[in-house]
Amino acid sequence: MDIFKILDLIYEIPEQSKLALRNNVSEIAFSKGHILLKANKIESNIYFIKKGLVRAFVERDNEVTFWFGKEGETVISMKSYVEDQPGYENIELLEDCELYELKTENLRKLFNEDVHIANWGRKFAEKELIKTEERLISKQFKNASERYSELMKDHPELLQRVQLGHIASYLGITQVSLSRIRAELK
Repeated sequence: MDIFKILDLIYEIPEQSKLALRNNVSEIAFSKGHILLKANKIESNIYFIKKGLVRAFVERDNEVTFWFGKEGETVISMKSYVEDQPGYENIELLEDCELYELKTENLRKLFNEDVHIANWGRKFAEKELIKTEERLISKQFKNASERYSELMKDHPELLQRVQLGHIASYLGITQVSLSRIRAELK
């Protein structure tokens, strides 16, 4: 997916502002299995997924997946981005990925130079907050079958691209429970 399209998905800004952002972005690629962001580390970059799929997870007694990102989405440690503190998540590439990389330091400079980019950053943060809130509400108030049905409805492509173990972890259930739910919904 083109960087200009990704930027517009967040918030449309004038062409000159988009070009200023684009001039601070570089393209990179990593192989499946690469850990892009590491927990307990201050991350200094933001990534936009051009091609591929990633997951965010935390390590407890086992790995707990709490987010998937695909083409057009942003990969970021919000704690590092907002507070310059170590993040709590790991981001693993589930497929070979092509990414756009933007240094947080450069983005902050652009915020000070261009009000349109500053507004883009505000809209980005607002959308991230809404996504987090929706995940929290889903986890707290919906049962596993409802969460799986919601995933099938909103992101059916993930069911084809993500291992069932990661899907089960994301839903907060075991693979056995996921198999049972899938059988019941057929």
